[in-house]
Amino acid sequence: MATITMLNMAGQEAGTIELSDAVFGIEPNKNAVREVVKNHLANKRQGTQSAKTRGEVRGGGRKPFRQKGTGRHRQGSSTDPTQIGGGITFAPKPRDYSYSVPKKVKRLAMKSVLSAKVQDDEIIILDSLTFDAPKTKNMVETLKNIGAAKKALIVTAEKDVNVVRSAANIPGVRTAVAGSISVYDIINHTSFIVTQDAIKQIEGVYEK
Repeated sequence: MATITMLNMAGQEAGTIELSDAVFGIEPNKNAVREVVKNHLANKRQGTQSAKTRGEVRGGGRKPFRQKGTGRHRQGSSTDPTQIGGGITFAPKPRDYSYSVPKKVKRLAMKSVLSAKVQDDEIIILDSLTFDAPKTKNMVETLKNIGAAKKALIVTAEKDVNVVRSAANIPGVRTAVAGSISVYDIINHTSFIVTQDAIKQIEGVYEK
C-alpha cells in the first residue's frame, strides 16, 4: 500500500494515510481512460444542430432563368445547393450522440486515473476541509498553503455549501463529492485534492 502524508488546511503535516493498491496502485490503462473520456464528451453533446436540405428550403417552383442565351450554366431549381439560398448537401439534423460503456471499463478507467495521480504526485490529501462561512479568500489561502496547482479538483465526502461557495469564483477550481467524481474531471485538473473521509468512500466503492 502507498503511504501518503496528509496535510491540514495550513499546509502542515497531519499524519499519514495508506491507500489501497487495488484502487490507487494499479498500472493505468490508457485505452480504458480514452474510451470513458470519449463517452463522457459524446454524452454531453446536445445534438441540436440543424440545417435545411434542398427539399426544405423555400422556392424551387420555377426555373430561375432560361436554359440558353444567358451565358450561365443551366439550372432547373433555385433550391440547388450550388445556388445562393439553396439547400445544404447532407444537412446536419438533430441526433442523439450518447452511448454506453461497460461498467468494467468505467471502473478500470477510474482506478487508472486515480493511480496515475498518485504516481505523478498530483494528489493532495487533507485531514479535513471546513469553513465557518463561504469566503473565497479563505479557499485561496488554503490552496496556496497546500501547494495546489491553478487547475484543482476538490473532493469531499459530503456536499459542504461553504466549501462549494468558497471555490465557486476561483478560475480553474472545481468541487465535487466522492460519489459523483468523473474520470474526465480528474484528468482535466492538475491537482486532485481529496479529504481522508472522501478517500474512504472512494475505496469502499472501487475496492469491490
